Amino acid sequence: MQDAGSDIARLRRRAGGQLARRAWAAAIADLRALLAQAPQDADAWFNLGYALRHAGAFEEALDAYAEALRRGVADPAIAHLNRAAILADHLRRDEAAEAELGRALALVPEHPGALLNLGNLHEERGRRPQAVEAYRALLQRGDGDPAAAEALARLAQLQPPAAVDDPLLERLQRVAGSPSLAPATRANLWLARGRALDALGASAEAFDALVRGKSIAHADQAAYDPAAAEARVQAVLDAFPLPAPDITPTGAAGTAPAMEPAPLWICGMFRSGSTLLEQVLAAHPAVAAGGELDLLPRMVAGALAPFPASMATLDAPRLRALAQAYHRAAVARLPPAAGVRFFTDKRPDNLLLVGLAKRLFPRAKVVVTLRDPRDVALSILMQHLNPRVFPWAATLDGIGHHFLLQRRLAAHWQALYPDDVMAFDYDAFVAAPEAPLRCLLDALGLSWDPACLRFHELGNTVKTASAWQVRRPLYGDASGRWRRYGGALRPLEQMLLAAGVDLPAASDQAPVAAL
Repeated sequence: MQDAGSDIARLRRRAGGQLARRAWAAAIADLRALLAQAPQDADAWFNLGYALRHAGAFEEALDAYAEALRRGVADPAIAHLNRAAILADHLRRDEAAEAELGRALALVPEHPGALLNLGNLHEERGRRPQAVEAYRALLQRGDGDPAAAEALARLAQLQPPAAVDDPLLERLQRVAGSPSLAPATRANLWLARGRALDALGASAEAFDALVRGKSIAHADQAAYDPAAAEARVQAVLDAFPLPAPDITPTGAAGTAPAMEPAPLWICGMFRSGSTLLEQVLAAHPAVAAGGELDLLPRMVAGALAPFPASMATLDAPRLRALAQAYHRAAVARLPPAAGVRFFTDKRPDNLLLVGLAKRLFPRAKVVVTLRDPRDVALSILMQHLNPRVFPWAATLDGIGHHFLLQRRLAAHWQALYPDDVMAFDYDAFVAAPEAPLRCLLDALGLSWDPACLRFHELGNTVKTASAWQVRRPLYGDASGRWRRYGGALRPLEQMLLAAGVDLPAASDQAPVAAL
């Protein structure tokens, strides 16, 4: 019979293996069993917080990290950083997140992780001077330091070079060549250089830097598999087939009660204007911005696995329970406000999950954002999307193929739910905003409010790459930007034209979306 010490050691080893395999549920079970015998084990509390965070149990994760701190965890600053990440990224409690980062900095002044996260939080909240201050403090660590290199890339966005001979551009390239830096950091530096050159009109040099950055970011990741992506989309379409002519699309799914505020899904291609649209709608008193909620993807990966096969056996009571759980978790993340009728769930990749959203909330509205795919592709090249999650974002070929799959999904959902799935054209909106916005508000049953066109005055947190763009008045600089990159984008154009996508020519005056 094993003594308590050997049993604790066995549980600790097993939990470590589960964490390494990202088997969160099993790790949580082993860590709880370990802590039942050794409640004083601060590292086990810390690891439990880590596993709970990844499992989506955010409140419990906060409690576990707090217990690790009470028990004297070896690195308390890291525990505060983890609590800050949960509070900011998942629970939208920005003041509490900032307080946790302050506690980390009180323990370890100029802690690189705390300063980097603090700068990022200031950016999300629209505090440019404070973000610059945090990043500049990191530069004192020297260009070879990982946190300093990340800060340099972010400062290039906040304080961009004024001319092509600005020393900052050379510095970005030099630091990006440092072999001691992680590939992700080197990629960020190249992408920052590319964005800065684009803003200066140096299109050829910008494109080269962007391609270099993407190549580094995706070098050690699995390549995009078009056939697997097509099979995944086809499985979803098969799970939500078009109805016979005499069947109302949402009729069989009307099992979930109406809930207020109601979810409003905004989805489509990344970089197609979804953040802008969310901000515009959030300026309306009847709409609250939920941001990029992870609730549907977590549901698919957990309760509904394997998805979409699980949809075939999903009964009405289960649907109601899932809808209530989604709504409860979403509303808990919203700022308190009276008179709100809708909250937005703005994850572009939720386009794959529109069928699930409509099963959960049959009366829900879905807005698909549209933009010229060449501008979309350029903007994606400028961003460091997670290579493990978005392998298609590495190359123009991958982006083009993904665009065509998104186009197919959007057409299917619009045919299946013609009254509830609507398109919103980014290019048309920035060219003449009032008409398309009035049309969308009418479709949502909302009155016209001129505050929607003053969206840049909102003081809310924006947690996407468009955080600074949506704090400016409406502008059209990025609409039609592809014209400056004509030759580089020719392969993408040829792919899309061959697939039947209607693209405006470079000589056309008014670019239009093509999804």
